[in-house]
Amino acid sequence: MEYLDFELPIKELNDQLENFKKIASESEVDVSETYKSINKKLVYIKKKIYSNLTAWQRVQLSRHPSRPYTLDYIKAICGDSFLELHGDRNFGDDKAMIGGLGKIDDQSFMFIGTQKGYNTKTRQFRNFGMSNPEGYRKALRLMKSAEKFNIPIVSLIDTPGAFPGIEAEERGQGEAIARNIFEMSSIKVPITVIIIGEGASGGALGIGVGDNIFMLENTWYSVISPESCSSILWRSWEHKEKAAEVLKLTAKDMLKAKLIDKIIKEPLGGAHFDRDKIFKDVKNEIIMAFQETKKFSYEKLINRRRNKFISMGSFLE
Repeated sequence: MEYLDFELPIKELNDQLENFKKIASESEVDVSETYKSINKKLVYIKKKIYSNLTAWQRVQLSRHPSRPYTLDYIKAICGDSFLELHGDRNFGDDKAMIGGLGKIDDQSFMFIGTQKGYNTKTRQFRNFGMSNPEGYRKALRLMKSAEKFNIPIVSLIDTPGAFPGIEAEERGQGEAIARNIFEMSSIKVPITVIIIGEGASGGALGIGVGDNIFMLENTWYSVISPESCSSILWRSWEHKEKAAEVLKLTAKDMLKAKLIDKIIKEPLGGAHFDRDKIFKDVKNEIIMAFQETKKFSYEKLINRRRNKFISMGSFLE
């Protein structure tokens, strides 16, 4: 288990518990009372730390290397029924953007999402979750196919942003994202969007237009990352903690601003501490969102979705 800097008190107590387990197994010394005492203290410390997280600490949790990624959710929710589809039928297959058909119970869904890697090799293979234009065009191709066959769409977002390289700009990165936003506002099937990790900039918005938008508790959603914001405003990354607070990027901030519909609570310590529970909760939210939206005619569905985004924000004239 990897620990973040603010989780070090938890690490110390876990290490002590492991030592007492070893002592108990290798000798006849009774350490049960001490073990119970430390375990009780561990529960208290966990609750104290995770109930008072700063915006920056939530950003750190959203990037935790042990956190489940898009394919983890899809495989846990759909099992062997998931069939991945590839390519944008124009340039190539973007490995940072995955998509395909899967079933929840007897209902088919088109799953789309950004995928990060688990180690250095797979992170490079997935381009660190940063999609190129062909990734967004692949996503749109799959969404159009879902619309054709009346299959609801689920979009899972976990990206530090769209790929900013020259080659991406040459192939029309901005146009691809803008086209997706435009087209998703008119897709005639229900779209459920869930931010499961990082939700940065246009990279997230390119697959982020939906009828229901949910965020996991320890995720963030913003036009810019705290580090980039800090480097622009203060010419240094040293103020990233302050930038995270100012950006109002946490799930609570997003819900308060009416930019999302619901926060999905995570297990104590983050999604990676109890994967089975978070997979089950996300699955239930997808089913409930679909049950809510499937009753609408496609005209009402589209008008509802468009009005949702048009009404976002505050304006002075």
